[in-house]
Amino acid sequence: MLNNYFQLEKNNTDLKTETLAGITTFLASMYIIIVNPSIISATGMPFEGVLTATILVSSFSSIMMGIYANNPILIAPGMGINAFFTYSVVLGMGIKWEVALGIVFWSGVIFLILSILNIRVLILKSIPKQIRFGISAGIGLFITLIGFTNAKFIVSNPATLISMGKIDTVSITFLIGLMITSFLVTKRLKGALVLGIIITTLLTIPIGRIYGDATANFGTTTLVTWKGLFSMPDFSLLFKLDLIESLNYIYIPVIFSFLFVDMFDSIATFIGVAEAGNLLDESGEPRRIKESLIVDAIATTISGLFGTSSGTSYIESAAGVEEGGRTGLTALIAGLLFLPFMFFSPLLSIIPPIATAPALILVGVFMMKPISKIKWDNFDDSIPAFLGMVLIPLTNSITNGIIWSFISWTIIKLALGKKEEVTLILIVIDIFAVLSLII
Repeated sequence: MLNNYFQLEKNNTDLKTETLAGITTFLASMYIIIVNPSIISATGMPFEGVLTATILVSSFSSIMMGIYANNPILIAPGMGINAFFTYSVVLGMGIKWEVALGIVFWSGVIFLILSILNIRVLILKSIPKQIRFGISAGIGLFITLIGFTNAKFIVSNPATLISMGKIDTVSITFLIGLMITSFLVTKRLKGALVLGIIITTLLTIPIGRIYGDATANFGTTTLVTWKGLFSMPDFSLLFKLDLIESLNYIYIPVIFSFLFVDMFDSIATFIGVAEAGNLLDESGEPRRIKESLIVDAIATTISGLFGTSSGTSYIESAAGVEEGGRTGLTALIAGLLFLPFMFFSPLLSIIPPIATAPALILVGVFMMKPISKIKWDNFDDSIPAFLGMVLIPLTNSITNGIIWSFISWTIIKLALGKKEEVTLILIVIDIFAVLSLII
């Protein structure tokens, strides 16, 4: 039954491969269960309530993506947009968190309408192929940067912005884990990334116990710490949004900001993962994109209802695709794996950031494949693609990378008289992009 529904044979995959891919995707993105409530609780919302909402959104949305859209893309509350929700909207603008949740909900409703009417698909199809290749490579560099910074191998430096961290027991352990995981991937061993995460976690256990001190960089005396087994879910944030006040006209720019960031983050993620994993239809477009974007929009809508910031497609899904995931069964399994942590969330703290870092870095290698398709000799193609590629990691934002890639493409092409390569939809996108930057 699973074979027929998810078309496993048609996609050259099987139950074992999809299961390993689902586990890999979950392990690469499970940090969101703890990190998201850590950020959003700064608004005054209860940590445990946001944690429960995070798990519900991640689980239900990913399962929906698997069953309805049949794509191996995990959905969870987005990083970056959760910081915007907390520090810009609630703390910065002084908007009550109940109203902010309502704003998230209404941005999701608009998002859903745009998806059902196929407007989002038209937007995606208007994105030039050369920019898509640059976005995919940029996301790969972004994931790699996340991996290195999670391991504190790359750290901030006031003189040079970033620099290499200290060579100590932590960095040496990380490098050993990276080399072991690289070897497993090179041998094309099934479950290589999962094994790499497990092995690196085991290697990390002695840090702070037998040797080394992790306090300086990680804020804990040990990197692998037992914090308990069981905790009850907290449903106190369910349906606490303010649907009426959030429709006040003064919040329209905020709704637009959520909509814009969410839309382009999700579109860029679909493009990046699809290009890198060759998850394309007969016309070369990301497959089942309309269904996938509808699920993404529903995820944002239920995020406001459950009590967290917008749900969006996760770039860490590329880890599962690299592991061989090709169908919605990968997303379904990853979504199901979130559910037990409604009760066992303390278990996640066992796996430290440096254990998942090698997997993220190697996913970056996988995501760089489309870079060879960029027409580097055609500067009017390669410059916008390059800007998208480098600005995604350098600005720490997928949205910023894609905005400047769009704008530069339009300006360069029009200046050269190549009007046929600039669609009306792309010009409209550029206008909204500029408005977004101003807002």
